[in-house]
Amino acid sequence: MTVTIYHNPSCGTSRNTLAMIRESGEEPVIVEYLKHPPERARLRALADAMDLPVRALLREKGTPYAELDLGNPKWTDDQLLDFMLAQPILIQRPIVETPKGVRICRPAETVLELLDSPVASGE
Repeated sequence: MTVTIYHNPSCGTSRNTLAMIRESGEEPVIVEYLKHPPERARLRALADAMDLPVRALLREKGTPYAELDLGNPKWTDDQLLDFMLAQPILIQRPIVETPKGVRICRPAETVLELLDSPVASGE
C-alpha cells in the first residue's frame, strides 16, 4: 500500500498521525509541504478526492488566515489556492492519501480508517 502524508514536523497532530502510519507497518511517502508545497492541481485533486470545497483545505490557527481576510466569501477557489501556494502554512494538516481514500487527519485517529492494518495508539 502506498501511503502519502502531507506533513508538518512541528505539528503534534501530524507527528502522531505519522507515528500511527508507521505503527501499522507502513513507511509513508512524507511530503513536508512547508518546504515542498503540492502543485495547484494536486491541491485541487486532494480536495476533490475528499469531496470538500477548496476552502476546507485552509487552516486558520497559527496562520495569517484572519489577517488575509480568507473567511470572506469573495475569494474564489483559484484565489484561495494562490494563497495556499504562496503561504503553505495555510494548508490544513496532516492530509493522508492511501488507496482507501484521502482525509485531513484531525484528529490523528482519522488515519486508522485509511490503513490496511491500523494500530490504535497505545495498543
